[in-house]
Amino acid sequence: MGVPAMFRWLSQKYPKIVSTVQEELPKKVGDHVIPVDRTGPNPNGEEFDNLYLDMNGIVHPCSHPEDKPAPKTEADMMMAIFEYTDRCVGMVRPRKLLYMAVDGVAPRAKMNQQRSRRFRAAKEAKEKDDERAEFQKMLNSQKASRGEDISSLEEVIEKTWDSNAITPGTPFMHLLAESLQYWCAYKFTTDPSWKDMKVIISDASVPGEGEHKIMNFIRSQRSMPTHDPNTSHVIYGLDADLIMLSLATHEPYFRVLREDVFYDSGKDKVCTRCGRKGHIRNNCEFPDDGKKLTEEEAAEEWSNSEHQLKPFIWLHTNILREYLAVEMDTPKRKFKYDLERSLDDWVFMCFFVGNDFLPHLPSLEIRDQGIDLLISIWRDLAADMDDYVTKDGFPDMRRVQQIMSALASREAGIFKKRKEVSDRQAANRARREAQNNNNKRQRTEASGPPGFKRAKESTDTYTSAGIVFFDPKDAQSKEVRDVHKDIMHTRDAQSNKSAAARLKELMKAKADGTAAPEPTPAEPAPEGETAVLGKRKADEVEDADNGTPGRNTPVIPESPAQAVETPKKEDGPQEDTIMLWEDGYEERYYEQKFGVDPNDIAFRNKVARQYAEGLCWVLAYYMQGCPSWTWYFPHHYAPFAADFVGLEDMDPRKLFEKGTPFHPYEQLMGVLPAASNHAIPEPFRILMEDPDSSIVDFYPQDFPIDLNGKKFAWQGVAILPFIDSKRLLDAMATKYPELSDDERKRNEFGKETLIFSQESGLFDDVEKALYRKGQQKHKIDPTKSRALHGDIEPHDLFVMDSQLVPPFDAQGITEFEVTQDRSMRVYYEMPSLSSARAHQSALLPGVKLPKPALSPGEAESVRRSNERGGFRGGRGGGRGGGGWRGGGGGNNNNYNNDRRGNDNYHNGGGRGGGGYQNGRGGGGGNYGGNQGGYGGNQGGYGGPPPPFPGPGGNFAPPPPFAAGNFPPPPPGWVPPPGFAPPPGFAPPPSGYGAPPPPITQQRPAWMNGGGGGGNQPPPQQAPGGSSLRDERFYRPADEILGRSSGGGGGYQGNSDRGGRGGGRGGRGGGRGGNGGGYQGNRQNYNSNDYR
Repeated sequence: MGVPAMFRWLSQKYPKIVSTVQEELPKKVGDHVIPVDRTGPNPNGEEFDNLYLDMNGIVHPCSHPEDKPAPKTEADMMMAIFEYTDRCVGMVRPRKLLYMAVDGVAPRAKMNQQRSRRFRAAKEAKEKDDERAEFQKMLNSQKASRGEDISSLEEVIEKTWDSNAITPGTPFMHLLAESLQYWCAYKFTTDPSWKDMKVIISDASVPGEGEHKIMNFIRSQRSMPTHDPNTSHVIYGLDADLIMLSLATHEPYFRVLREDVFYDSGKDKVCTRCGRKGHIRNNCEFPDDGKKLTEEEAAEEWSNSEHQLKPFIWLHTNILREYLAVEMDTPKRKFKYDLERSLDDWVFMCFFVGNDFLPHLPSLEIRDQGIDLLISIWRDLAADMDDYVTKDGFPDMRRVQQIMSALASREAGIFKKRKEVSDRQAANRARREAQNNNNKRQRTEASGPPGFKRAKESTDTYTSAGIVFFDPKDAQSKEVRDVHKDIMHTRDAQSNKSAAARLKELMKAKADGTAAPEPTPAEPAPEGETAVLGKRKADEVEDADNGTPGRNTPVIPESPAQAVETPKKEDGPQEDTIMLWEDGYEERYYEQKFGVDPNDIAFRNKVARQYAEGLCWVLAYYMQGCPSWTWYFPHHYAPFAADFVGLEDMDPRKLFEKGTPFHPYEQLMGVLPAASNHAIPEPFRILMEDPDSSIVDFYPQDFPIDLNGKKFAWQGVAILPFIDSKRLLDAMATKYPELSDDERKRNEFGKETLIFSQESGLFDDVEKALYRKGQQKHKIDPTKSRALHGDIEPHDLFVMDSQLVPPFDAQGITEFEVTQDRSMRVYYEMPSLSSARAHQSALLPGVKLPKPALSPGEAESVRRSNERGGFRGGRGGGRGGGGWRGGGGGNNNNYNNDRRGNDNYHNGGGRGGGGYQNGRGGGGGNYGGNQGGYGGNQGGYGGPPPPFPGPGGNFAPPPPFAAGNFPPPPPGWVPPPGFAPPPGFAPPPSGYGAPPPPITQQRPAWMNGGGGGGNQPPPQQAPGGSSLRDERFYRPADEILGRSSGGGGGYQGNSDRGGRGGGRGGRGGGRGGNGGGYQGNRQNYNSNDYR
């Protein structure tokens, strides 16, 4: 699912949902390897029933890996897929079922994203291949002109395997389907741990995305009356949408298995210069290109060396359910609490931030706490709503309109705050870079020879004259020497510059051919990082997604480097012409992004209505299955929240027609560029290339990429024409008669395959029905299949007790011996879901919920974080405080609300104004009371400080002991200049509240901030007794323990609006409230709600 950094955000906000997988590995004794006995207990301390594998998440990294040499043949790829799959099975050890799902034909809504990815991948691959081939020829020509022998040089650079072949309908996917069936049959024949297990393979010939085929299966089994409601499920995959999908099943025993994508093993790093393991380019001991390993030598070194396996982690959906049970409950609601429906609402709100089918709204990004903002809105609206937003996969559009209207009121403020943060970050980066350059210059000058004076000119002076500069560590390489020779043999300075530039690009290229630029000192890039555009690249969108829409609109890359990194002007980044933070952004956005009259309000509302249809489509897709194979969002960009009007009259149940999916070749023609036409049957290729073809416009050779505020092209928006399905199908119809029989077969829809051992309890029943009685269809007996439901048919390629032979060229592969097949293979059809058995958002009768993982204290901490403010406000969520140097949310607050400052010595707004010398006031917040205690809601007296320099003013403190019996300041104290209450200030009629609880360390009473009336003091420690500095317990912005002080702030905490018992209104010291104390005027990005 296209939610950048979703997994990271979840694991940071809800830290207990992630744990490490305990894995048993084979033991090596001398030259012998002792395999693991997988029939024994699971080392994770729990047995699992079903394992579901989203196979595209395995096929992509196995066919074009990032951290080791790529397989040379498709047979090698199959072996890598088998090895990885076997490892996943060994970790989970499913006792009942293994379900392997490969992506089939996708709905039209998803094909648009697939088309964009594949076009960009092909474009960048072609540019890199062309550049490398051209440079190689140029070097060879120069060597020949100097009389050097070039007979041993490589003339043609081998092209890498095209990952676009991992698309339904290609020969590769046909081979994959046959290979998976062969491997499973071999495991049933040779591995005792598979004896009681069943395997279902849903290959690429079965329509649907892999993860959604898995969910359809789970819903089908769940609808059967004999289904065990306590079945334990594990699903493997790297997509963040697996988390939402697992919640949407309403099965309480569910885990997500995935690689720990943040794990980094230095031992397995491969040097991009010499090709050897164990070190990186900067530490290479073999700078001379003559010592560089060939591809064959590098592959041999890799195969002969030991590797540290990347660990796996669990994401516990049941624990996430516990967190959300607290998060999604609010005392404001007027309707009956239902956890299952609240989970559906949470999943629904995640769609606004991003998914694979709709662009995210401009005002919502997960790094800006977009989901937290929506949850905050949802909680506020609970007082006005009479029920949840969604029910069984269908949203109530009246309540959706309420959410969009509330978001619209904050939209302009979000853009302005985002701009402030962006400018501040840019200034910080520039300052750090300048400091780094200054330090580097000082070190260089200090180490230079005596009397040497460094020239002031920049290197631009020399490069413009044709003088070539190289990194010193590359100075002895063969390429550098060759270019210097070339410079000496020619007088054409421009030619020299070109040769140098091309050489530097080649030297920067990664081992896999990525021509990414070298990292700058301010932004180091990991060694070996690539910009792979495959469907399931691990963590491909976890980083670099904090841009502002509108920047760099649009850009046509002119080189591979520009296709990877944001093109920049000589004097800085490109001009942002939309400027969302300035008035009139709506008009500029629609004029430049959509090309329409900026005053065409009807068009804006139409786009918003189409987007609302998309939200209904996605929710139904997640909860009930694909509602329409043909619907798609017909725009590259999303509307603003303010453009959603009149949604109340939409009926989600009547919006879509089911339609039929494309056939495999139709999808291939819809998503692949002409550069990947080798994966398409030859009769169709002319349609992509012939200038007279009726659909040639679907396949542009070049197209703009709108970076849309992002840094890398793979994050940008590829401006491709949408496919007109009628034109496409009409054009293809003329070529179908030219297909061969094998090609026609690959274009047909297939069926799922069920495989099980002949020792299984199901074997006798199936063998009797299908082979002795000759039935063409048989209903599975769930008592003999261990609760598997569905129908089966004879498999047309299965022969009982035949010899198992690999479907690929196994020459040189010793892992598989020819043996007799001891499995059975049949076609499988899952139970259909009628309207009477449609999926419902409810737990099944008889379920026994897992033991709670959150302690009462941890649950209470989450609950208080919501009540105290949680996200940009809430109850007591202002920037108040009180006490000396209180207010302001802390000393020197940063982007994330002083993440490390919530227990800071001089912290103000964090942790409820806690900490030494902090005000504890706050109206209706944590310790403070509803009417603003001592230092509370309306800017009450929060304890004046001793003399210190500051702006002038006159302020008369209240009479001695008038505020909660607290003493006045020491005799002789004079308020600092410039501090005065706001005009018309008066203490609240109810007086001041109780003082804070006793502290362990003695200090003058005037240092204490005010207390308040009611509620409880905030927790003094993070969950589990961890230090408050432990970032695992902080949200990215308003942390679990943050933002609890509120109301009116401390001394001079001027309120900018009337109080609401500590709510957003009474935020003395908040936005526009002059800080609420000394050093309290430093605004914090995530401290104020956007209004």
